[in-house]
Amino acid sequence: MHAEKNYTQMGREELVKLKLDLEKQYNDIKAKGLKLDMSRGKPETAQLELSMGMLREGVCDEVLSPSGVDCRNYGGLDGLPEAKELFAPILGVSTEEIIIGGNASLQLMYDTVSRAMILGFPESDKAWGKYEKIRFLCPAPGYDRHFGICQALGIEMITVENKSDGPDMDKIEELVSSDDTIKGIWCVPKYSNPDGITYSDEVVKRFANLNPLAKDFKIFWDNAYAIHDLYEDADVLLNLLDEAKKTGKQNMVIMFSSTSKVTFAGGGLSFIASSKENIEFFKKQMSMQTIGYDKLNQLRHIKFFNGKYENIISHMKKHAEIIRPKFEKVLEVLDREIAPYCIGSWVKPKGGYFISFNSLEGCAKRIGELCKQAGVVLTPSGATFPYGKDPKDRNIRIAPTYPPVPELEKALEVFVLSVKLASVEKLLG
Repeated sequence: MHAEKNYTQMGREELVKLKLDLEKQYNDIKAKGLKLDMSRGKPETAQLELSMGMLREGVCDEVLSPSGVDCRNYGGLDGLPEAKELFAPILGVSTEEIIIGGNASLQLMYDTVSRAMILGFPESDKAWGKYEKIRFLCPAPGYDRHFGICQALGIEMITVENKSDGPDMDKIEELVSSDDTIKGIWCVPKYSNPDGITYSDEVVKRFANLNPLAKDFKIFWDNAYAIHDLYEDADVLLNLLDEAKKTGKQNMVIMFSSTSKVTFAGGGLSFIASSKENIEFFKKQMSMQTIGYDKLNQLRHIKFFNGKYENIISHMKKHAEIIRPKFEKVLEVLDREIAPYCIGSWVKPKGGYFISFNSLEGCAKRIGELCKQAGVVLTPSGATFPYGKDPKDRNIRIAPTYPPVPELEKALEVFVLSVKLASVEKLLG
């Protein structure tokens, strides 16, 4: 074990010696032939087991909803009334401001943007797709699948820096007020993917006060981790729709969430929430697309949680018990193995699914390569930026939830060793 010393202050001779030592350690661990995956933020099996009661006999032997709807039949485009009542509090909206969708909020997001490309919004002069060019603001590091929607639909992306309290609002205000080709912005406002930050009250209020030049500008507010707290002293996010009502700009806000990491990742429910005007508009458009989503699945969720929001919150505490030790393990290892050498920085989130690691500039791709060669798959470097291009090549998204703790420990051993080796290589030039 080498002495704890800031790598950036070491002389060349010390770094060369350190590199030889790290290469030996790396080759030893590479020889173990590990096959570990930390590439996506998936719930582990024990988390999925928490919701098995939804599938057990007796939970859904009735096919009528509490209000008498036969869930086997057509109808109910916007969801069962009891499902809307149960899940509306996740986004802090009324039952008239929410639609219950299928198993993926990503589908609702894609559909909302793609319909805008074809049909526009009520405020639009024409469909977005009929403009020569439209653009979205993309706070980064951010969620790769948001960026993927833009790329798939030919929407140009503008990167905006994410700060410790949310995106750079000075830049956002400047851009949206001066450029009518900017039609939207992607946001993960609570325990953001990947940074784990929660937008401050000031940032939320500034969003509600935006004065975009494009009259059909929309804020795509993906509150995926609204109830995914790890600790009792959880972050609290101000309600954007409430704030936007105060400024008369509620039609600018479109919120999303789901139970993908609450019940079953592949068999949950998704939600889109907005002003009553927008919801009516969406329902008209969706009526050409579907007669209604899976009401039997909605009924399963209603019965499993006994129709009570507080039961959802109790359920989420069980999730936290499973994944909190994993987050703490990652942070403990980073504090011990990386912090003393000043070769990386990270946020300590109070919830969500990720830890965002920033290496020395120009090292992220190399760290990913070293990890892969030693049998550990990470989210591809650059994925947290539009077009997959991290301008500083330093951000790495760590997804600790899926591997069991013993596997996570092995993966972290490879990760910190790769960070050290890549950092020394960089410093040696």
